[in-house]
Amino acid sequence: MPSFTVFRGHESGNPVKAITVKPNALTEDYVLLRVTASGLCGTDLHYRHTNMVLGHEGVGVVEDVGPTTRFLKKGDRVGWGYETDSCGHCLECLQGTETYCSERAFYAVKNLDQGSFASHAIWRESFLHRIPDSMSDAAAAPLQCGGATVFMALDGVKPTDTVGILGVGGLGHLAIQFAAKMGCRVIVLSGSNRKREEALKLGAHEFIATKGSTRLSTSTPLNRLIVTAAVPPNWDLLLPILAPRAQIYPLTVSPGNFEIPYLSLILSGIKVVGSLVPPRAIHRQMLEFTALHRIEPIVERFPMTEEGIVEAMDRLDRGEVNYRAVLIPEE
Repeated sequence: MPSFTVFRGHESGNPVKAITVKPNALTEDYVLLRVTASGLCGTDLHYRHTNMVLGHEGVGVVEDVGPTTRFLKKGDRVGWGYETDSCGHCLECLQGTETYCSERAFYAVKNLDQGSFASHAIWRESFLHRIPDSMSDAAAAPLQCGGATVFMALDGVKPTDTVGILGVGGLGHLAIQFAAKMGCRVIVLSGSNRKREEALKLGAHEFIATKGSTRLSTSTPLNRLIVTAAVPPNWDLLLPILAPRAQIYPLTVSPGNFEIPYLSLILSGIKVVGSLVPPRAIHRQMLEFTALHRIEPIVERFPMTEEGIVEAMDRLDRGEVNYRAVLIPEE
């Protein structure tokens, strides 16, 4: 009867240590793994007051496997993200878009008794992703959601495209690296010049500070705009620098409605694209691409303890984390 330590959200906002017991859980193709690292995602902040196990950017080592497991074995290093199951039979699943399955298992919706803020977890083999040997646990963890989300928004981009990235944070600093390695011209837009040098080192070709601007100018119009800023942008400022038929990917989850001027949208044929985490095929391509091009998240490490989790969450909430926070279990 597997039992393991977990960290659950609490009404106080300070996650607490608990125990999850999963009797007879290691059946079929389910895999028991020991968590070695967990990313802290902005989504986790939404649930810190909820009685559920937190975390969905997990990396771990396989400790045991169910009887119908086919590909994983003890000692393998794997990761998992926002989705951990789907029906496998509907049209969405059959065509490889299982993130839209009506029976999908998403973080904070199902499996509330386990997550990546834990000593162990049990997931289906088919929703676990092998971590490339060249990639550390701490680097791999933020890729399971943050990196995967950005990579999905860049799916189908062409090397001849100009990609605009609004915001240089946990998502934005990965988007810069991905788009640059895909061969695109990368133009970064940020409120101030504070992160200019870092953005250019990460692969940006141009950097524009937007604060106080009434008009923006770029070397070429943007074919795709990845919005990772914490607050909704000024669309009257951004729409004039978009190319005809450009695509906007708003990745930041904000309360309220998405609002954008009708006329500019229509006259230029601009598309606003809702984008989730990727299906498994693209997730695995992301890991291979990241390893090949030696892309790494910039991370700060925190101990996976009650105190360490609270510190990491509080700093993320205040915008003080240097790009991505990663929790490391104590030995």
